[in-house]
Formats: sequence, structure tokens, C-alpha cells
Amino acid sequence: RIYRASIARNNGGEADNTALVVEIVKLRARQAKLLGYANYAAYSLEDESARSPEAVNKMLGQLGPAALLKAKSEAADIQGLIDAEAKAAGVKPFTLQPWDWAYYAQKARKARYSFDEAQVKPYFELDRVIKDGVFYAAQVLYGLSFKERADLPVYHPDVKVYEVFNADGSQLGLLYRDDFERPNKDGGAWMESFVDQSGLFGLKPVVTNNLNIPKPPAGQPALLTLDEVVTLYHEFGHALHGLFSDVKYPALAGLSVPADFAEYPSQINEMFVREPEILAHFARHYQTGEPMPKALQDKVLAAQTYGEGFGTSEYVAAAMIDQAWHQLSEKETPPVSRVMAFEEAALTKNGMSFNPIPPRYHTPYFAHAFSGGYQAAYYAYIWSEVLARDTGNWFHRHGGLTRANGDFFRAKVLSRGRTLEPGVMFEQFYGGAPEIGPLLDWRGLTLPKTPAGR
Repeated sequence: RIYRASIARNNGGEADNTALVVEIVKLRARQAKLLGYANYAAYSLEDESARSPEAVNKMLGQLGPAALLKAKSEAADIQGLIDAEAKAAGVKPFTLQPWDWAYYAQKARKARYSFDEAQVKPYFELDRVIKDGVFYAAQVLYGLSFKERADLPVYHPDVKVYEVFNADGSQLGLLYRDDFERPNKDGGAWMESFVDQSGLFGLKPVVTNNLNIPKPPAGQPALLTLDEVVTLYHEFGHALHGLFSDVKYPALAGLSVPADFAEYPSQINEMFVREPEILAHFARHYQTGEPMPKALQDKVLAAQTYGEGFGTSEYVAAAMIDQAWHQLSEKETPPVSRVMAFEEAALTKNGMSFNPIPPRYHTPYFAHAFSGGYQAAYYAYIWSEVLARDTGNWFHRHGGLTRANGDFFRAKVLSRGRTLEPGVMFEQFYGGAPEIGPLLDWRGLTLPKTPAGR
């Protein structure tokens, strides 16, 4: 009942959003037509690195079937667990439903990989992860060094500030670390720029990484989950994008890039968590200093792709819904009474209607698409990841995590802000257009075989 109430919210009753959705879609379509575009997506995407609805549709159309193929395999595993438990209990098994997925997927994951977070956290102590992991990777790739500056002012006693230096000893900028949760602090994790780099005004960048790690009792270490470790690397990727900015005008500095490019530097940086050299350098027991056992390390890394069928499918389905609405003309917009029918038809048309896995957001409460600034752009997260996984592939094809490769990536991408169209910037670095294969490999997905390939 809770699940059904959740997915039905804002669809009927006093908080019904369906009429607002139809009005918003019509107004956006009208705006696009007045500006000479076929639909709102065509208008909006012209300034993104994807450039066109056709490019977005192609990427989602490739990713969706691969995600759903794995999702159905995951569903079969979960159904097998449900059947086995029912048989052991002498009761009739039930059919997997959406509200069962999270609980049974976690049980299936634990049974398959035989470890839990309690075994892993002692190897991920916060300060070691930062200094011997995050900072170490930046030193290996870019030659950076970090000096803590206790003499500089901070806005809270928990905040630490570092002066960042290039390999030649020149000052690059300042990095603030705000790691712990506290009352009145926003939730989640984010990077923020206090001062944007500018050659025109002679400004060096000042950036902050903000997390919400539970603060341990005095004298106790802050031990992280693997997800928190990945988040550290992710946000530091944003910080590097701001720190490496080398442009004249502050309006073009650092993260002044389109939505579908903004997550690219952070997602490439989080990939380094899985690099054996980097992981071995920081994944050490906080008491003994012993490295994480190879058997546990292998399980942790293998488990990273478990559940990607579910996660990718629900995301792609929502991105397809966003595109379906914003690729309509005003005349094509359905009436209020047909909002949910339109959504289901869009999913069916794209082969993404699968009962155990609903889209991450249904239309009536899809804030990203209708009030959150991601209209026709919810695809952006996965587009950035395609670029990142291609870049990871590029590193491996060119000798791995070397200074030469890091300096090349810095010069071609991380330092340029928005002084060049992002799509062109990527192609100049990568040597060609984005490819979806490395992303599929990273997520453990495979494209379904076509009839001709059977």
C-alpha cells in the first residue's frame, strides 16, 4: 500500500500535478516554436554537448535494452531466492513485485558475494582515504601537492583548508574540506566555488568539497562505506575541474559547462577508486595498517556491478519519459486525462515497460523535468558518464595512470572551462565521438543479441 501510494502521488486529489504538466509542456513547446525549433528538446539541447534530441535518443536507445537485459537476469535471481525461501518454509512462493526488490536484492547480493559493509569500513579511514587515496591519485596523475593551512580562516571548526601546488611548486589555489554532517547543514555532497579562476582579474580558484559523513566520537576514527569513498573521489573531481581552470573570463571558468558535461570530470575521478594501484595505497586497516585482503578486495569490486540492471533501467526509463514530453509539439501534447497513458505508451514504445522496475520518477512528481531545471536534460547524468567511461578506456589504452596522460587530460579538458564547445573538446581529447561500449563494460551490461547475431 505504501508503494502504491508513493507512485500515485500528485496524480489526483488536491495535489494533482497533471494539469500543470500539460500546461508546462504546451508552453515550452510554444516557446521553442517561436524561436524556430521543432520542439523544446531541440531548443534546449542545442547548448548541451549532446547537441540534438536524435543523439540523446540514440544513446538511451542503446543503453535501455542492455540495462533491461541485466535487470531481467537480476529479477530471475531474486525470484529464485524467493522460491527457495518459500520452499524451505513450506509455503507457496509469490511473484516478485516492485516493493520486494530492495529487500530481496540486498539478500541476494550478500549471498552471492559473502561480505557486508562492516567488514570493509575498517579499511576506509577518512584521513587515510583523503591523503593516501584522493590526494595521492592527484599527485600521480597531475603532480599536485597539498599543504594544510591551519592559519587560514574557516567558517566552522570541522573545516580544513589546503593550499594546492602544481608540480613546479607554483600555487594552484585553495581547497576547503567540509566533511562532517551537522545541524543546519544541507544534506548530500557537493562542490562549490568560492572564487572562480580568472586570468583577466588575476584570481586563483578557491573551492570547497562538502560531504555529510557522520562525525565519530572524540578520539575515534571516521570509517567510511565504499559509497562514501566513491563520493569523496567524485566531489574531488569537481574540485579539480575548478582548480585546474585556466581561462581569461570568470564566466567561462571551471564548471561553467552544460549539464551533460558537468559531471564528466567528477565521474572520471571516481573511477580511480577501482584502480588497483590507487586502492592498494589507501585501503589499509585503520588499526594495523595491513592492506585489505585480496579476496575481500575482489569481492568488493565484483559487487559493484550487482544491481546495475535495476539502477540503470529505472534511470533510463525516467530519462525517456523526460524526452518524450519535451519532444512534443504543442498540438501533440495529450489532454490531462491521458497523462499517465502517454507515459506508459512512451515506455512501451521504447521497450522499457517492465513491471518489477518502474521508472525512477513518474510524470506527476518528476521534479527534475518540470520544476528542477533538468527539462529535456535528465539524460545528462548518464551522458556525462559515457564520456567518463570512454576517458577511462583512453587512459588504459595509453598506458594507464601516468603523469603524461594526466597532463594531457588536464590541458585538453580540465583546464578549459567553457572556452570551447564541450562536444568538440571531448572529441579533440578522445580522438573521436563518444562510444557506449566502455560504459556498458563498467556497469556489467551487454547489448542483447540481434536476430542476425544469433
